[in-house]
Amino acid sequence: MHEIESVGAESIVSPLLEDGAAGKDRPWLFALLIAPSAVLMNGVVQGGVLAYLMGQQGIGIGRIGAVVSLISLPTSLYFLWSPITDFLVQRRSWVLIGAVAAGGLTMAAFQQPSLATKMAVVLMFLAACCSQLVVASCGGIMGTLHSVRARRVASSFYQSGSAGFGAASVFVLLMVAVHNPRMTGLAHLTGGWRTLLMLLVTLLIAGPGLFALAVPRETTGSGESFDIVMRRLGLEFKTTFWRLGAIPYALLMLFPMNSGAATGLLSRIAGDYGVSGAQVAWMNGLGGALLLAAGALAATLIPVRVRASVAYLVVGLANAATLLVLWLGPMRPAVYFVGTTLYLFVNGTALATFTAVVLEFMGRSGKSGSGRYSIINGMGNVPVIYMYALDGWGGNKWGPRGLAATEAVVGGVGALILLAYFMTPKKRGALA
Repeated sequence: MHEIESVGAESIVSPLLEDGAAGKDRPWLFALLIAPSAVLMNGVVQGGVLAYLMGQQGIGIGRIGAVVSLISLPTSLYFLWSPITDFLVQRRSWVLIGAVAAGGLTMAAFQQPSLATKMAVVLMFLAACCSQLVVASCGGIMGTLHSVRARRVASSFYQSGSAGFGAASVFVLLMVAVHNPRMTGLAHLTGGWRTLLMLLVTLLIAGPGLFALAVPRETTGSGESFDIVMRRLGLEFKTTFWRLGAIPYALLMLFPMNSGAATGLLSRIAGDYGVSGAQVAWMNGLGGALLLAAGALAATLIPVRVRASVAYLVVGLANAATLLVLWLGPMRPAVYFVGTTLYLFVNGTALATFTAVVLEFMGRSGKSGSGRYSIINGMGNVPVIYMYALDGWGGNKWGPRGLAATEAVVGGVGALILLAYFMTPKKRGALA
């Protein structure tokens, strides 16, 4: 293969269609299917619920940071065990298995006398591992959708649900954790605040797994011999990764545009713009998550004729442009609110188009869809890691504006370089 030909494994299975032929596709369903992982990882672990509860137990910040970091590790390493979701049972069954297992293990961890005990940490780590089975399964299922349009819409709902359910779980669980008077009735009904918290966290994680039953059954080659299955796996991996056309898609995953790294650092410079802690909590907390969700849904407005890779790069330029507000504007609260609002909204669109690019790179799921999705999706974590460090360096060197300037310049240049490649007439013709 000497040029960018049909994407991923599409050359060895039925091609994607532009319209119709997708009567059983329910792309909106992915907003619900991703909920178990969103609640546990985006809400409980990385959304601050676990840290708050450990703080209530008198656990030091150093220990809290180490525990949260450890439990977050499966989000980067899940490609090691995610291929199992391509085997044994259907992917929709793996969504349910992962959700129920994650919910049960989290409840068991919350029953421990302290969330810092070895047993509690092990249980939470295993719960995080199980939640990634949901992520891998969702990726594999999205790869079975019949049309380009269905995949784009599914990508948007997937990211919208991830942000929305994560934020909602933080709000609900912290309401219980602080013993909000509005929840007193439920606490009495369930036998106390601690019991209510355990029931809610289990229900919010495990409950959405039931929506997997609404996913159409896949047609599998269960009667195939082991030798045939292995040959199919090898051919699918080779067709996706072992070709010249995979190089630009790998660069899309690894380049710095749309990293979203500033999201986790904007709260640090809010005070320099005269923004209070309470305002930051709303802007970068629940409000920010809703902006991400809205931006992800807005990606459904991008026409299907615009290739996902091109749309992602154009959004990358827009994402960098929003940071110009914080870079060049006066350091006032209004500038922070406007700049952060635009950045978070466009970052939501970037997340949705990123997932669409992953699916475009992967092609049809075939037998190894979940495994290939996990590998490609995991590559997308690389720029987040190095841009955190780079943004921090820029902030230290040039002050609060330097943080925004660094990501704007690096991300914008990265997007321009790849957009020039993808829009070159010769390559565009090869991409068609």
